[in-house]
Amino acid sequence: MSRKHLVLLSIVVAGALVALTAAAWAYDRARADTIADGIVIGGVDVGGLDSAAARSKLRGELLEPLRAPVVLTRGARSWRLTAREARTSLDIDGSVDAAIARSRRGTFVARALDAALGRTLDERLDPQASYSEAALRRVVGRVTRGIERPPRDASLTFTARSVSPIPSRAGLRVQVDRLRSEMRAALLSPTASRRIAVPVKGVRPKVTTAQLAARYPTLVIVDRGRYKLTLYKALEPVKTYRIAVGRIGLETPAGLYAIQNMAINPSWHVPKSDWAGDLAGKVIPPGPDNPIKARWMGIYDGAGIHGTSDIGSLGSAASHGCVRMSVPDVEDLYGRVSVGTPVYIA
Repeated sequence: MSRKHLVLLSIVVAGALVALTAAAWAYDRARADTIADGIVIGGVDVGGLDSAAARSKLRGELLEPLRAPVVLTRGARSWRLTAREARTSLDIDGSVDAAIARSRRGTFVARALDAALGRTLDERLDPQASYSEAALRRVVGRVTRGIERPPRDASLTFTARSVSPIPSRAGLRVQVDRLRSEMRAALLSPTASRRIAVPVKGVRPKVTTAQLAARYPTLVIVDRGRYKLTLYKALEPVKTYRIAVGRIGLETPAGLYAIQNMAINPSWHVPKSDWAGDLAGKVIPPGPDNPIKARWMGIYDGAGIHGTSDIGSLGSAASHGCVRMSVPDVEDLYGRVSVGTPVYIA
């Protein structure tokens, strides 16, 4: 090839390169507002769209779902958190601008070559979303107040002639951390469910109904009106004794108590009361002058259960506030109870 031909060839190649470069520049300039293929925002493919079309598509597929209220349910009840209350927002403009900026990286020649060869970016962007945490917590607070209940321990109710259990009940507690997490996901992601079943867990009572009998292996009910004392074991009556109770003005105190102290052949610590006369404040040792016979089970403020030699007083209101029993009966009862045994005086 001659020198003249080489010069002509160089001019042709140079012209072609200039033409190609100009075409690439023109092509790239025409796509200055177009998002490159392969760019996805929040799961929405926006490749090949201009900024206006991308914004419109994102508003429809991302923002509109986020405007639906988040509904919390528990059985037939429900609570709502609207987008307005939550102040939900999505930075669509910023996301589109970021996608355009990513599409414009590198030289126009490289971008044109990528387009000519069909190469895509495979770029995924997440739009900046925001919401009011205070609004979320307020709704969770309303849900919690509406659902939660404390557990109820099993207990007993007493009457003069019976004892009945009040059944235990499990409590309910909202799993607050889990609920908040699910709500945040719903507020920030258009694909997350907008309907959330409030997660709860049961709270066991400390004392269940099944545990009551073991918790109260022994108890005593004093029926002042019928002059009867009944011993219960495992909440079942096992024996009833005839007794005397306090006379008018010195009544045996009604209420629920427990045996505080016990003694065999106790001394009598005479109360400092007008009815005691000269004996007030004295201590009477065991013996014929001591009206407390055989056994003592103290209940409350000087009142207790004890034996008596005055058998004729049984079946009446005759004592100074104590519960009297015959000596054989008080000895029998003494062996069946202990300090701490509940005593209900009706």
